[in-house]
Amino acid sequence: MRYPVDPWALCETEPPVADARTAETLFAVGNGYLGIRGTSPEGHDATSPGSYVNGFHETYPIHHAEEAYGFARVGQEMIPVPDATVMRLYVGDEPLHLPVADLEAYERRLDLRSGILTRAVVWRTPSKVRVRVVSRRMVSFTRPHLAVMSLEVTPLDGDLDLTVVSTVVNRIDAQTALAEDEAGDASLATPLQAELESHPAGPVPDPRKSSKLGAHILVSTHLGSEGTCTSLGYRAAASGMTLAVGVDHDVTADGPISQYHEESPDAATREFRTRARSGSTLRVVKYAAYHTSRSSTSSELAQRCRRTIHDARDVGVDGLVAEQRACCEGFWARSDVEIAGRPELQQAVRFNIFHVAQAAMCSAGHGIPAKGLTGNGYSGHYFWDGEVYVLPFFSYTTPEVSRSALRFRCTMLPAARRRAHEINMSGALFPWRTINGHEASANYAQGTAQYHIDADIAYALMLYVRTTGDRDFLTRDAIDMLVETARMWADLGFFRTDGQDAFHIHGVTGPDEYTTVVDDNLYTNIMARGNLRDAVAAVRGLRRDQPEQYARMVKRVGLKPDEVALWEHAADAMAIPYDEQLQVHPQDDRFLTKEVWDLPHTPASDFPLLLHYHPLVIYRFQVIKQTDVVLAEFLHSGEFTAEEKARDFHYYEPLTTGDSSLSAVAQAIMAAEIGHDAEAVGHFRELLFVDLADTHHNTDDGIHIASAGGVWSALVYGFGGLRDDPAGGGVRLDPRLPAAWEGLTFRITVQGTRVRVELAHGRIALSVEEGPGTRIEVCGTSYDVSPDSPVVISPQPRERLGEMPTLDDIVGQVRADGTVITPRLPSRSAHH
Repeated sequence: MRYPVDPWALCETEPPVADARTAETLFAVGNGYLGIRGTSPEGHDATSPGSYVNGFHETYPIHHAEEAYGFARVGQEMIPVPDATVMRLYVGDEPLHLPVADLEAYERRLDLRSGILTRAVVWRTPSKVRVRVVSRRMVSFTRPHLAVMSLEVTPLDGDLDLTVVSTVVNRIDAQTALAEDEAGDASLATPLQAELESHPAGPVPDPRKSSKLGAHILVSTHLGSEGTCTSLGYRAAASGMTLAVGVDHDVTADGPISQYHEESPDAATREFRTRARSGSTLRVVKYAAYHTSRSSTSSELAQRCRRTIHDARDVGVDGLVAEQRACCEGFWARSDVEIAGRPELQQAVRFNIFHVAQAAMCSAGHGIPAKGLTGNGYSGHYFWDGEVYVLPFFSYTTPEVSRSALRFRCTMLPAARRRAHEINMSGALFPWRTINGHEASANYAQGTAQYHIDADIAYALMLYVRTTGDRDFLTRDAIDMLVETARMWADLGFFRTDGQDAFHIHGVTGPDEYTTVVDDNLYTNIMARGNLRDAVAAVRGLRRDQPEQYARMVKRVGLKPDEVALWEHAADAMAIPYDEQLQVHPQDDRFLTKEVWDLPHTPASDFPLLLHYHPLVIYRFQVIKQTDVVLAEFLHSGEFTAEEKARDFHYYEPLTTGDSSLSAVAQAIMAAEIGHDAEAVGHFRELLFVDLADTHHNTDDGIHIASAGGVWSALVYGFGGLRDDPAGGGVRLDPRLPAAWEGLTFRITVQGTRVRVELAHGRIALSVEEGPGTRIEVCGTSYDVSPDSPVVISPQPRERLGEMPTLDDIVGQVRADGTVITPRLPSRSAHH
C-alpha cells in the first residue's frame, strides 16, 4: 500500500519514484508564513524543490494580445526563497544518493500530532558497510520565521569517516539559467514553425499552474557572518521586496569534529567531518530563519534572522520540539474531527485539516495562498477560496487566524478602491487573484468579472463576527469594507420596473467558470443581497450603539445620508430568478435556454473540459465546472425552502463536471441535507482524496487548500448539519450521519465556548469542553449547554432518499418557450 493507514501520520515505506513531485507536496511542512516542500535533505534527487515565504513575490508585466482599458497590468508570482534544507552525507567519499542507494530500510513519516517530518533509512554503502541515517524537519508553529532540521548518522558495522555538507543555496536563479540554456537548445533542435505545424492549436497551457518568470530574479545585497551564523540577503529585481536567510548549526559527536566553510552571494556551505565509532552518532542540528519586507534593507533583515536563531538555540532543539507538540495538541483539541470505526477515512481527514493549519496558522499580515506554501501552483495567489472554504473552519476552531486573514483584507482596501475606480465603479472591488492587493488576473471574463469576491469577503467577515461575538473588530476595522463593498453593488446593479421594482446585476461571472459574463447570476445576486443587508445592519447598529465610532466612520468613508436606504432598497428588490416551468432557480437569466452538454457520453480523457475545448464551445452549453446555485443555497440556507434546494440540486447535479476541486464541497453538503446519503459520501470522498490520490493531476504544484478546508465543511456542515447563515437566527445543528458510519465527533467554538458534538444513530450529545456555555438549536429546538449541563437528544429518523436523478431526467423537459431540452456533445477536431 502506498501510504499505510495510520490515523495520526502519513507514512511511506519506499522512496517515491513515479510520483516524486506529488510526494514532495504531500510531505511538505509549513506554518502559514514559511513552507518547505518534502524534498530529501540530500537535495540531489529533488524533482521540484521549493521553500516559500508567504507574500514574498516577484512582479512582471502582463502582456495582452489585444489591449483594452482597465485590464490588469502587473502580475505577481510567489517565488522560492533560498533553500536551507540541503544536508548531504558522505561516508568516506561515497555520497548518499537515494535513487541509486542500496537501502535495507526506509520510512518517511509526517507526524500530524507534532508537525515533524522524519525520514529513517539504513543504507548499505558501496563498500558494504551499513549506516543508519535519520533526518528530521520542522517549521515552527510558535516561531513563524524558524525552521529546524537535523541529521543523525550512526555507523552500524565499524568505525567510519563521516562528512556532512550543509548548504543554503539560491536555487531560483540557478534554475532560471538552466531553463534558459535548455530553451536555447530546444529552439535549435525544434524550429518554431515545425512546432506550430505539428500542433496547429498550440499546446494547451494549464491555467492552474504557475507562470514562469524568465529573468534572473534575486539580486544579492548582503553576505555576512557573525560567529558561526551565516546570512544571505536579496532584493527581488522587479517587486523590490527584500529577503534575508540565516543559518547556524549545533554539532555533536563522540570524537573531534573538523569544520570548513565557504560563502558566495548565492550559496553558503559548512562542512563537518568526524571519525565516528560503530554505534556512536554524529548529530547535526541546523537552524534556519527567514525574514522578508517591502521596506527594510536585507542587512536589517539579516540581523532579525540572527536574533531568531539565537533565541532558538537558547531553547534548544528539544525545547523547540516540546513547544511544537504543545501547540499541535491545542490545535487538535479545538479542531479534531473523528469518524468512528473508519481509520482509512480518519487518516485522510486529519491529513487535510493539518495542511489547512500549515497554510494559515502563522499567516498574520498575509492571505492564504490557494496552494498554501506547499508549491507555487496558481502563482501563490490569494483567491476567494480562503474566505469561503477555509475561514469557516478557523472561525469555529482558531478564530484568531480568521481575524488575521480578514485584517489582511482590510489592509487591501485602498488598492480595492483604486481598482474599482479603474473600472469605473464606486466603492471598492477586491482583486480576483492577488498577492500584493493589485489585480493579477489577465482573464477578465473569469477574473475581474467575478465581482462576487466582494460579497465572499463580507460573508466571511460576518460569519467570524457572529461566531466569535467580536463586534469590536467590525466597528473599528472592518466596517469600512462593508460600506465600500455595498457601494460597489449599488453602483454595479440597477433598478428596472417591469411589472415590479427589481434590482438587477448584469455582466458578471459566478463561481461556475464554464459560464461567464452573464446577467443576474443567482450566486452573485444572493451573495450581494447578503452583503448589502450586512452593511445596512452594521452601519445602523454602529449609529445606534456607538455614535462616536459612527461619526469617525462617516468621516473616513464619506458616507452620505441616503446611501444606506439605497442599499436596503437594492437588497429588498434584488432579482432572484425562478423558472416556473422547470421549477428551478436559473443559474443566470440565459442558462436554461442553452442545450445540455452530454456528459455521460463525454470521454474521460476530455476532462477537465477547459483543457480540451475552446471556452466559446463550453459557454454555449448547460455544463458546470463547479456548483453555483447549490453553493448559494448552502451559504444562505435559510432563504430557500427544503423543496427548492432539493429541486435545484436534482437539476444541477447531472450538469456538474467536478472539474473544479471546490465543487464537491457544496455538493456533499447539500446531498447530505436533502437525504442523498450515498451521493453525499461519494462527494465527501472526492474531497478527501483530492491530493492523497492526486485526482486532479496537479497535486505536484501544491496541496488544494480550499478543498482541504472543504473536508471539514463537508463533515461539520454536511453530516453534522451545522447552519449559521443570518436568516437562520444563530447556530443550528440538524445532523445527517451516513448510514454506514458508526459515529462522528467534532468541536465548534461559539463565542468563547467550545462544544463537543457527538453523533451516533439515534443520539446527539453536546458537552462543553471549554468556556461558560452557549445556546444551540438542534433539530428545531434550542438547548442551553454548559459545563455542568451536557445535552443528549434522541432525534427522529431522517428520510434517506434513493437514487439520484440523472441527465435522462432533465432531457425531454419542456422550457417556458416550448422548446425541449436535448443533450449534445460538441464535435471534436481531427487533432483533438
